[in-house]
Amino acid sequence: MTMRTNCFLLLTILLGILPMSNTHANDSIPKSVILYTPYTKISVSPGASIDYSIDLINNTDKLMNANLSVSGLSSSWKHEMKSGGWNLSQLAVLPKEKKTFNLKVEVPLKVSRGSYHFVVSAGEAQLPLNVVVAQQGTYQTEFTTDQPNMQGNSKSTFTFNATLKNQTADQQLYALMAKAPRGWNVIFKPNYKQATSAQVEANSSQNVSIDITPPANVEAGSYKIPVRAATGNTSAELELEVVVTGSYQMELTTPRGLLSADVTAGDTKRIELEIKNTGSSLLKDIQLSANKPVDWDVTFEPSKIEMLKAGETATAVAILKASKKALPGDYVTTMMAKTPEVNADAQFRIAVKTPMIWGWVGVLIILATIGVVYYLFRKYGRR
Repeated sequence: MTMRTNCFLLLTILLGILPMSNTHANDSIPKSVILYTPYTKISVSPGASIDYSIDLINNTDKLMNANLSVSGLSSSWKHEMKSGGWNLSQLAVLPKEKKTFNLKVEVPLKVSRGSYHFVVSAGEAQLPLNVVVAQQGTYQTEFTTDQPNMQGNSKSTFTFNATLKNQTADQQLYALMAKAPRGWNVIFKPNYKQATSAQVEANSSQNVSIDITPPANVEAGSYKIPVRAATGNTSAELELEVVVTGSYQMELTTPRGLLSADVTAGDTKRIELEIKNTGSSLLKDIQLSANKPVDWDVTFEPSKIEMLKAGETATAVAILKASKKALPGDYVTTMMAKTPEVNADAQFRIAVKTPMIWGWVGVLIILATIGVVYYLFRKYGRR
């Protein structure tokens, strides 16, 4: 009984070992042809271009000439196989060697989010590949910039660098437009050349430089400038923001631009003045004053201007009184307008004339002299 049991156990063990040995022997036999790439499952975005590097390995002792093909891709997924710069449909591999070829797959722009499977074949060898599209694809245009906001004074030119991306399957000619406030100047420069349109290849991008110049007398503040790239089928908008900081400038002159006047010694002269705000910021508390000759007097009506907006003009009158002792000739009087931020001045040439009474006195003296000479001539001329 014991001997029979031992024989049965030994036979069972032997029968169990033999199938296991056959299985391992079959698994260790290499396949004759293998296709290999490490990237069998990848995640991409719509419109991406995938470039696979695939090895075709010949484990046989004979030259192998394998037909290459791709199956499982829809017609919207374009693909091509290349090696050595040539398009391939067949590849020969020497015994016990391998050859590498490239498979380029173009993911459509208009594609649903999900997982897509396809197979690369070389004769009997097959390589399953999986592409995961991470987001929903669209047929659209993008107009973007890394910095949509810029700041400067009213004399600045604001230059924005934008990117126009054609996410369609066709070449597009985009019209470039801007909706700017009146007086603003917007210039588009696709690829840094001034133009009103830009041609962009399918699934490609182009740099667009945008120069924005505000009007000369623009007030300080924030201004939004919408720009647009459009075709008959697709368009994109980009909103740019320009922040104009205040610039303080002021000019003092007269309505006719004349900076000269005549006055009689001891008399008064009224000179009309114009104060212009030529900057972009509001001017407050403009004080009027004058640098005058000795013993002269200058007052202003009004003596202070409370407020003057950018681009506006205010008027004032300078009342100038010349000294009674002023000798005939030219005198310089400087009129000044001052604020805490900016000053302006104008030099006036004042010509002083002799009073009329002194003219009559001179005439009387001459007449008296003539009369005395005539009297003396009559009295002593006959002797």
